[in-house]
Amino acid sequence: MWDALVGVAKETYTASLGEGTVPRPLIMPLVRGELVGMIWARPLKVGQDALTGIAELANIAAAADADEVVLVWETHDVATACELPIVGPAPCLNMVLATREGHVLHQYPYNEQLLSLSPEGWASVAPDWTPAPAPQPGGELVSPIQAAVDFSFIPIEIDHPSPFGVTVVLMEEDGYRVSLTEAFAG
Repeated sequence: MWDALVGVAKETYTASLGEGTVPRPLIMPLVRGELVGMIWARPLKVGQDALTGIAELANIAAAADADEVVLVWETHDVATACELPIVGPAPCLNMVLATREGHVLHQYPYNEQLLSLSPEGWASVAPDWTPAPAPQPGGELVSPIQAAVDFSFIPIEIDHPSPFGVTVVLMEEDGYRVSLTEAFAG
């Protein structure tokens, strides 16, 4: 399963970078080894809004009672949006696999190969993946990602017959892009 999730993340990043954009942070909650879906952060404003918006990715994992979560983000993009120092390799696709017991940080650094430049100055690039460092059990996470990991395992208490369903609707209304697997879409 892990290799498939890494493959999807790398494909998504490659396609987006080729279009001149960096995908927003993403969470993939799992329940008993089954993927719930993929949820991308809502449009974020630089500063406190970005910190909050990334941490709120945890809501869907908590509502699904996830026992594992995978968070995906780009080092430079999150540091810039959250006004934080760059920690670790950049540019770099980061993935953390977390459970209630702890987490393992995986980093996939890359070099950017310029494909084209738009008249507006947007660069379309292709990632040239470089060797990945060894996975880091308990590796340092930037604060909004650490918050999302922590909050993913705190049950959400909503007085509603379908706490998961209402959480999905509320997140979509807030601008999060939610793509659930068939098993959880019903």
